[in-house]
Amino acid sequence: MSEPSAASATGSDPASPFELRDQRLVAAPLVRRMAAFMYEGVLLFGVLAVTALVYGVLAHQTSGIEKRSGLIAVCFLVLGVYFIGLWTRAGQTLAMKTWHLRVLTDRGLPLTPRRALARYLASYVWFLPALALAGALNLPNAWAILGLVAGWIALYACSALLHPRRQFWHDALCDTAVVFVRPGPQRVL
Repeated sequence: MSEPSAASATGSDPASPFELRDQRLVAAPLVRRMAAFMYEGVLLFGVLAVTALVYGVLAHQTSGIEKRSGLIAVCFLVLGVYFIGLWTRAGQTLAMKTWHLRVLTDRGLPLTPRRALARYLASYVWFLPALALAGALNLPNAWAILGLVAGWIALYACSALLHPRRQFWHDALCDTAVVFVRPGPQRVL
């Protein structure tokens, strides 16, 4: 069974690069992707809170500073399992499903585990440059760090408008795309 060619999976018109086999899929608007990004943050707050609680109990952690490296590693792994598992299985997380988004290869195919892992690692560009700059500037408090990270996220999101297909740069690097999935008619039973 051969993989479909890029010409059959994507449109030739640069204005609509994701005319996929299923004609209901179109490139996702930036506002919709950012709404899903915010909603994902709300959902992951709960996931990471439970992860931190379980880690704290199992590791006998008595303060937030104690055994912090282990907690960071566990959170990194939990997030990786969450994103990679959902991107390869359904092509969408709960937030993406709510906002009718799906992540696919730039040819319109589901992500392989290797490509999902690459996308997961590359997506840390949303946070790491700002956090590294905050460390280098030795910012005085959490509000200053939060402001710097929020400003970076806004700049990075707007940089997608400079991409020819309006995709985020980590998606361009990984040959993936976030597309809008038009909801189909609801069946009433």
